Amino acid sequence: MGNIKRIVLTGGPCAGKTTALIKVIEHFNGLGYQVFTIPEVPTMFSQAGMNYLTDNKGLFYEGEKATLEIQLALEDKFMKMAEQCVKPTIIICDRGAMDISAYMKPEMWEDITAKVGTSTRELRDERYDAVLHLVSAANGAEEFYTTSNNKERKEGLELARELDKKVINAWTGAPHLRVINNSEDFDKKLNRVLKEISSILELPQTIEEERKYIVEVTGEIADFNETDITQTYLVAEPGCEVRLRKREWAGNRVNVHTTKKRISETEMIETERQVSNNLYDSLLQQADPYRRTIHKNRKSFIWQGQFFELDTYLSPVDNLVILETKGISRHEDIKFPPFLKVIEDITGNTKYYNYNIALK
Repeated sequence: MGNIKRIVLTGGPCAGKTTALIKVIEHFNGLGYQVFTIPEVPTMFSQAGMNYLTDNKGLFYEGEKATLEIQLALEDKFMKMAEQCVKPTIIICDRGAMDISAYMKPEMWEDITAKVGTSTRELRDERYDAVLHLVSAANGAEEFYTTSNNKERKEGLELARELDKKVINAWTGAPHLRVINNSEDFDKKLNRVLKEISSILELPQTIEEERKYIVEVTGEIADFNETDITQTYLVAEPGCEVRLRKREWAGNRVNVHTTKKRISETEMIETERQVSNNLYDSLLQQADPYRRTIHKNRKSFIWQGQFFELDTYLSPVDNLVILETKGISRHEDIKFPPFLKVIEDITGNTKYYNYNIALK
């Protein structure tokens, strides 16, 4: 895509997308980017008379199929426009194609995508440069949840939480999915959106440590997405870390090549690209001979509006379970779930960096 980045801004009801879109336009226009925003297609259809809650199965099917067709057509037309821009360009999609799948049975989604000439793999794994999921205020920030700012929104808290889960499940497996937590300060949530987009644009980022803990699982984990991760470090120049990661879940596979390069003591540039299975196998020939491959099981989940990743290491070490927060700022209290027991805070402890765990 060159100087064009196509990014999905999604999330559950009352997540702050509308405000975030305004912030994104103002911020990146000010940095010299051309910013296009694609409106939320289901809202357009609802305002035009489409009832997505209809009992008429034929109408529902044709409405959902038309929703996907218009979504893809709008994105493709804006991509053609972006190709004519002199400035580097960002296309922000107010929800993306996979959001549509969250509101129907998998069998219908497969039928519709086949008729439209696409697939889940293409839409989720290949179409977008990144997907930012803003967690609904109904999950962990209930005092800010409201339906008054959107006349199409009629759900209550419980349904809003359920819709939030369905949307994130629909995008699970996307190689560049970021989950934006609820914060005690909404401005911090918006700033995280700007930070993630800046990272996608490969702008220098302040080095920030996610908080990490060695934990013990003491109960049943609620509502998680599970992936199997194989991580290999490649030979790289000094000051640069190159990682090749294979993620597998439910018969799916995505490979991502990541490069992290420090440009100062406090800043780094991180770039990611998806690679094919054949290129993955070829890149393995560049494996760092001084580091072993890491194999771990990951369970990702949201608890009271905060996003966590729970990694159980299988090799080269075992009996190690690490909980990592995602996007929870230093001043915020972590809402540890009751099914985990914290053994040790290892935030900033380089011994537990994956890069060092892999050392022979």
